[in-house]
Amino acid sequence: MQYTTTVAGNPFAVLTAIVAPAILTNASSVLALGTSNRLARVVDRTRVVAGELAAFEPNSPDYQLWLAQLEPLQVRAQLLVKALRLFYAGLGLFAASALVSVGGSIAAYYGQRLFFEGAAALAVLTGASAVLGLASGCVLMVRETQLAVRNLAEEAKIRARHHRVVQPPR
Repeated sequence: MQYTTTVAGNPFAVLTAIVAPAILTNASSVLALGTSNRLARVVDRTRVVAGELAAFEPNSPDYQLWLAQLEPLQVRAQLLVKALRLFYAGLGLFAASALVSVGGSIAAYYGQRLFFEGAAALAVLTGASAVLGLASGCVLMVRETQLAVRNLAEEAKIRARHHRVVQPPR
């Protein structure tokens, strides 16, 4: 039994060229959805902090404590928006890579070597760019998570301190 190594004669090569970007497209979609949810949480939290700020005089200690939470929330929102852009770019690039792979497979089937080679180069370029976007977005998500955890710890300390001041000793 002889196995052919050309793309036109190997249906698994075509399937692999199409399925890999499709799976990565799905991964990008899930990351974009999760990032959108996190961004919505930051927006909600920013609204809560802004509402609390309105209840205090600008020179009061409580006002300053709440005000200190706004800057980290802004940084988190910016990181999430950048990550979202990268995930959406990756999503589009993976979809383009799959489409170019289909075109390259058709060219290979019809023996259009030049078109096939161009499509292969373009598919690799778009796929690699998408992977870089995905990885970069994930790095931003890690940074945002670290900020969120740090801010949560700071807020817990502030609330514990405030709780001790407000509550009379037993």
